[in-house]
Amino acid sequence: MFHSFFLSWSFPRWVCLSLEITAIVYWRGWLLIRRTRPALFPGWRLSCFLAGVGFLILAIASPIDTFSGQLLFLHMLQHFILMCIVPPLIVLAAPTVPLLRGLPRWFVRPILGPLIRTTWLRRFFKLLVTPRVAWILMNAAYIGWHIPAAYELALASWQWHAVEHASFLFGSILFWWPVIQPWPSRYSGSQWLLLPYLLSADIVNTAISAMLCFSGRVLYPSYAEQSHIFAISPLADQAAAGALMWVFGSLVFLVPAMYITMKLLSSPRRHMFARRIPSH
Repeated sequence: MFHSFFLSWSFPRWVCLSLEITAIVYWRGWLLIRRTRPALFPGWRLSCFLAGVGFLILAIASPIDTFSGQLLFLHMLQHFILMCIVPPLIVLAAPTVPLLRGLPRWFVRPILGPLIRTTWLRRFFKLLVTPRVAWILMNAAYIGWHIPAAYELALASWQWHAVEHASFLFGSILFWWPVIQPWPSRYSGSQWLLLPYLLSADIVNTAISAMLCFSGRVLYPSYAEQSHIFAISPLADQAAAGALMWVFGSLVFLVPAMYITMKLLSSPRRHMFARRIPSH
């Protein structure tokens, strides 16, 4: 059973090809921009982007995806990767400029250039990454797709399943944008507002996780009808899925919140210490 599980890889041809091309484009753009801004694009940014692409392939092509229809735990692990691992890595890579620089000039200048310079498009993207809008989009996708009827729809149709995964991925990229603030974008609001932004998202995650852990009944009928691998009951599988989301999902929100708090609290002290140092 374990042997067949770990060998059950299924690579979606066009999706994986698109991800490989995207990784190559970013790599090329990263090499080009390092010639003028090496301090802004150290090696760890390239590593973050490639790791994000790698985790994305792991989520959609590995046994995690193959058996996600039989084990809710694996499906929640897939969702965790798509929402909590891939998006922060991609945003940490500051992908906007390297992806544009990595594309051929004959494509960027006549096609993308005029489009990017349009005022309405720039305002629209700026609106999407404002904390209020990004929070709503990410959590609406998270809550909406875990409603049993929507969840069953995604399980029954690969097209809706793809829409579900895309909404998780892109909604979470938007969510992490104001937290990480990838160059050249800037967050103009107060850093203190990022704390309720992260903590309230953790409350949503906790509520959904607790519902899975303590409901006492199988919430998604498709998993009750499956012949489960690894001899785990549907209810135990659901509780394990909820525990995974609760523990690791909370860490993803709470660790950045703690880092931002420590950073904000230490900043005034550094300024006070600097003012006490006599000038020579």
